Amino acid sequence: MISDDPQAVRRIVNRLRRARGQLDGVISAIENEAPCRDVVTQLSAVTSALDRAGFAIISTAMRECLSEDATPSDEESSGAEVAEASNDASSAQESPTRTGDAKLTTAELEKLFLMLA
Repeated sequence: MISDDPQAVRRIVNRLRRARGQLDGVISAIENEAPCRDVVTQLSAVTSALDRAGFAIISTAMRECLSEDATPSDEESSGAEVAEASNDASSAQESPTRTGDAKLTTAELEKLFLMLA
């Protein structure tokens, strides 16, 4: 799940739908032999729309991650928790994506963000 916030999900889906519409425009322009400049301009708009959607997804996940970190149940992390977080960060470097609804680590979020950059 991208977010527990239905408004955030709606905004992201709207961005992706807009990108899909722009991509349909690129395909149509190519099929109708539109000038290269028009095709490239529309393709640039698609790329930008997808980038914005990706950044919105990552920033939403980061905000949720930070808000969870701001309200820890313990005042200090135990040594075992620190070691576990370190192991999670190491495994995130080896495998930047995982499946399921597990929360992303900060290292995984950073990797996803850099993939978009």
